[in-house]
Amino acid sequence: MKTILYATDYSKNSIAALKYAHAMSSKMNARLLVVHVFDYPTMLDDFSLKGEDAFPDIEGDAFKKHHSKLNSFCNENLNNDLKDLNIEIEAIEDKSVVKGIISKANEVDAFLIITGMKGGSALREIIMGNTTKHLLEKSSCPVLTIPSDATHKQIETIVYATDFEEEDFGAIDKLTEIAKPFNALIKIVHISPLKEMVEKWPIKGIKEKIHKYIEYTNLEFDIFYSDDVFNDLKIYLGNSNADLVAMLERESKSLTSKVFHRDLVKRMETYGKIPLLSFNAKNYGAFHL
Repeated sequence: MKTILYATDYSKNSIAALKYAHAMSSKMNARLLVVHVFDYPTMLDDFSLKGEDAFPDIEGDAFKKHHSKLNSFCNENLNNDLKDLNIEIEAIEDKSVVKGIISKANEVDAFLIITGMKGGSALREIIMGNTTKHLLEKSSCPVLTIPSDATHKQIETIVYATDFEEEDFGAIDKLTEIAKPFNALIKIVHISPLKEMVEKWPIKGIKEKIHKYIEYTNLEFDIFYSDDVFNDLKIYLGNSNADLVAMLERESKSLTSKVFHRDLVKRMETYGKIPLLSFNAKNYGAFHL
């Protein structure tokens, strides 16, 4: 059984992500593990020491506190008992939120990590540029971030923005595992600057390669040209009624197209209007056909 790991900080902005994670795990028949990472206080923090408490169990008390808080957070926002929801919860002690999440994700071989997008537009770039960004850099599985105002519904259309590189094929193959339970349409779209219109993209060969080696038929392909890629992608998402957008994060700086794509990824991360599924290219080396 697949495991979906959802990490929360108990904030209001993370409630939508909890509901989304639960709905997705139910549809995919996956185990949902809800975690919170904390750093327990020192003896001088938040504890009133009594004379008879010579050796207070600070660590034990912290785990109990956060386990109880996690339980209440899930019960209150999902309006049900955890036993009936098939949810597991776990409080994790670690000085680094990212390390705590990644360690647990590796331990349970998580299929997907889900987090909430935080704050208003002024804070979003800071948050996405730190915790979630570092999660993606270190995670061996995709990371799905959910806007605070998102409402989970049937996932009918997923847009995957691509440069049609080898790593993309591995990510698309992984994406089909999410799409299949929903029978969702995956729209694979490539956007190039206008100056590249003279180049002939081998779209026929790409389609044949995907259809031959990826066992999912509910796919469509689009290529268009624009010098305002970010805004035109937003329009495309709206016209497509996209329920989720997926993209590949790359580290290479060797090609202009890759640099162009990385800028698009960064702007989509700060856009925060639609659930964003991010794949780390280093986890999807050459797609072995």
